[in-house]
Amino acid sequence: MMHVAIPLYDRFTALDAVGPYTVLAFAPGWTVTFVAAEPGPVTDDRGQLSIAATASYEEVPRPDVIVVPGGIGTFEALADEALVGWIREADAHTRWTTSVCSGSLLLGAAGLLRGRRATSHWAVTGFLADTGARAVTERVVVDGKIVTAAGVSAGIDMALTLLGQAADTETAEAVQLVIEYDPDPPFDAGAIGKASDALRERAAALLR
Repeated sequence: MMHVAIPLYDRFTALDAVGPYTVLAFAPGWTVTFVAAEPGPVTDDRGQLSIAATASYEEVPRPDVIVVPGGIGTFEALADEALVGWIREADAHTRWTTSVCSGSLLLGAAGLLRGRRATSHWAVTGFLADTGARAVTERVVVDGKIVTAAGVSAGIDMALTLLGQAADTETAEAVQLVIEYDPDPPFDAGAIGKASDALRERAAALLR
């Protein structure tokens, strides 16, 4: 049995949480709980979708896995000691501590990335050095029990990587088939290294 906790905070990015949730919730013997400062709905960074946290941080002190999502609200959340403290304390008992997108900055704020390789969304990777991490631009980075993913959609890759290591390749492949995760994007513009300056500026404007 593996218990996964995904903390939610105001203006998180929905797919950062829902992508890994979908992968891990399909895994046999795995359960996923959305947690927050207090149970109830938490609204995403578009202001149009809320996910209900069914437990408080205090009610889930020792999950086997934590998945910390990112989002526009991450920088405000860095000052949320209830959240950052829960991440720090839960990590002492986890088998795996993971993040998606700018959620890695919250791992850093909890003091968990010092000296470790880590990744994040291209727009905030530069802030990782401030946490003592060694920032890289890989899609998924495994450094000990810390697993970080790049932006948003990379959370699905991270969760499958995690499942392959925590369970086995066959289980991860079965879940991949269940969710029919076989990317074939219509445009080749999904990585910062492939984008023109104009496209980078247009994408950055969407994050403001």
